[in-house]
Amino acid sequence: MHRFSVAPMMDWTDRHDRYFLRLISRRARLYTEMITTGALLHGRAERFLAFDPSEHPVALQLGGCDPAALADCARLAEAWGYDEVNLNVGCPSDRVQNARFGACLMAEPALVARCIAAMGSATRLPVTVKCRIGIDAQDDYADFRSFVEVVAGEGGAETFIVHARKAWLQGLSPKENREVPPLRYDVVQRLKQERPDLTVVLNGGLTDLDQAEAQLAQVDGVMLGRAAYQDPWVLAQVDRRFFGDDGPDPTRQAVLEKMKAYIERQRQDGVPAKAIARHLLGLFNGLPGARAWRRELSERMRSEDAGPEILDLAYAPVAEALARRLAA
Repeated sequence: MHRFSVAPMMDWTDRHDRYFLRLISRRARLYTEMITTGALLHGRAERFLAFDPSEHPVALQLGGCDPAALADCARLAEAWGYDEVNLNVGCPSDRVQNARFGACLMAEPALVARCIAAMGSATRLPVTVKCRIGIDAQDDYADFRSFVEVVAGEGGAETFIVHARKAWLQGLSPKENREVPPLRYDVVQRLKQERPDLTVVLNGGLTDLDQAEAQLAQVDGVMLGRAAYQDPWVLAQVDRRFFGDDGPDPTRQAVLEKMKAYIERQRQDGVPAKAIARHLLGLFNGLPGARAWRRELSERMRSEDAGPEILDLAYAPVAEALARRLAA
């Protein structure tokens, strides 16, 4: 179920990006951005929860620390048709810490366990945890294993998606926390060795499918984040390589045509083209004309009147460059 996933990423993995990624891979598990319990319970829930049916399998990631509120949100996840509900115990940003959720919760495993137990009691969906291997000075394997034991034993969690870096709660930005603390894949692999009953998914630092596939010898699943967003066509091989799916391979041109139709449908609901087109900037990475595509699309999607035609206009230099390469 979690063999290959695309990570939840704030400001990136919104419903439009997930629709786009699903056109490239039929099987990769997709995640929403982290959505706080307050946003769902006291805001416009539909704004955060609506998604296209084609996105399945898709998981809702929650941020929060109140068991009752998380239970209410887990019920919403099931009611809206999600396939999984995930608790964020890994985000190190100051804003998240000030609200007492994200990575700082790794210092409170008993509270995390109560949250997971409450969510599990409220829904039939799988309830999963996304965490780090530690925080601050609490970063040796014994600390991490203790956290997992409490959350699994008292909370009933069976799936841990682990970013294989610790987080510094003070002194590093979220970006630096994705880059500065060293990757410790050995910690995640050891957890799987010692707790084979748990589903253990490795996240962090994976940049291509070869690296990801190699990890599957020692863990149950892998999760790509920014590598999949910045170069989305990496997902075109996922179904065949990770799931043995012999269905038809996608083409960039077919994806482009479907995204034009999607932009037109969304415009009728008041969604500007820019909100969708911004996710497509990496579609032609590695091909002749990719730089021109990014430049043209970036410029054209700024217009308030932009529609699906901006994809054709931005694709023109790519088509010309590809034609020149074929003729050479």
